[in-house]
Amino acid sequence: MPSPSAKDSTTKITLIGTGTIGLSFAAFHLTHLASPSQLTIYDTRPDVAEYVQSQLPKFFASPDQNQNHDQDTNTPPLPNFSAITIATSLPSAVQSATIIQESGPENLSFKTSLWAQVERHAPSTALLWSSTSGIPASQQSSSMASPSRLLVVHPYNPPHIMPLLELVPSPDTSPEAIQATMEFWERRGRVPIHIKKETTGFVANRLAFALLREAVHLVQQGVVGVQELDRIVQTSMGPRWAVAGPFKSYHAGGGPAGLEGFFGNIGGTVQKCWEDLGTPSVGDGWEEGVFREAREAYGVVDVGERDRITRRLLQVLEEERGAGGKEE
Repeated sequence: MPSPSAKDSTTKITLIGTGTIGLSFAAFHLTHLASPSQLTIYDTRPDVAEYVQSQLPKFFASPDQNQNHDQDTNTPPLPNFSAITIATSLPSAVQSATIIQESGPENLSFKTSLWAQVERHAPSTALLWSSTSGIPASQQSSSMASPSRLLVVHPYNPPHIMPLLELVPSPDTSPEAIQATMEFWERRGRVPIHIKKETTGFVANRLAFALLREAVHLVQQGVVGVQELDRIVQTSMGPRWAVAGPFKSYHAGGGPAGLEGFFGNIGGTVQKCWEDLGTPSVGDGWEEGVFREAREAYGVVDVGERDRITRRLLQVLEEERGAGGKEE
């Protein structure tokens, strides 16, 4: 992953929505803007200013979390949160923005109405991004006069830590908007991937949910427990996939013959597993048992621990890839 460039003193970013994803993006942008005053936040909640001031600092690692990692250069210094602009109306929030990024409710009518309003009040040159988990830009832009600026910028949670951004344009999104978005994230050391075709859930979620479905099936069938299945993933494909994705991993597993050799060796087993994949559906009745087992195993998950370990893992990967002189 390339090193982020010097802090940006010209871009003005407006974030719409102060949920977990919105605030996580705010934390990321604050570490790359020259001044917090370049960031504007808009939300309809009445206590938005107080909420941002109390919740946003939680997305920055505290000193006690990093007491054993003093060299963690991914941990940013705390910005002046009071300098962030809290907009009181949508027109004032977007009127001078360079980038407008929406992280609002997963509701099509909300997003359709929002972008039509944004288009009326924002500069004609502003980039328009949605961090939706599944509503395509082609649907969101249906009420816009010019949908060419809008595209999905889907993060992997939490975006202030995870490098991936899935850029999912609609058929109407201009190549210039896609390229400008790619360059924005690349300059900040992130990994933007241009998804060439709109598809339900995009790519990262489709892969993750396919694994989740089979995990539910295996637990439901009594093959393994919730906590045991998690341990299997953590001690096998989890670390493996942090180094190389499934294609590269199995290409390596095939030896000199690569992926073709892999399927030549155990393609029959692969096919039997594919044919035997479980097909649980949401609402089938498996939820009560699996949910109970997850609660008993984990209670309330400490996301601070998750984020701290993830930061450290990404740092080690970056160091090792730098030492090898090659991006994975």
